[in-house]
Amino acid sequence: MLMHIRAARLPVSVQQHRFCDRLWRFDFAWPEHKLAVEVHGGTWTNGRHTRGAGFANDREKVNTATLMGWRVLEFTGDMVKKGYALTMIERALVSGREADFITKR
Repeated sequence: MLMHIRAARLPVSVQQHRFCDRLWRFDFAWPEHKLAVEVHGGTWTNGRHTRGAGFANDREKVNTATLMGWRVLEFTGDMVKKGYALTMIERALVSGREADFITKR
């Protein structure tokens, strides 16, 4: 994801940004936009993000962030590779809360 962000010359993101008193961190964040990105690996290999406790903890983290006013975009590794993640990040940074979320399937 970082290579995609740099290649697109997006504004500098903060990696592993701690956003609250808990030890939770976002993979990438633009604090001035209250925009966060989480990349979930191991989607097809029973990784931490898709198993019981890890999945539940991720939901608690994202819900807490949302209540704190953060917009959290979540992606799989495949979404990063296909360029979908970068497209969504660009839309969120350009448009803010009025982002155009028309997607092609």
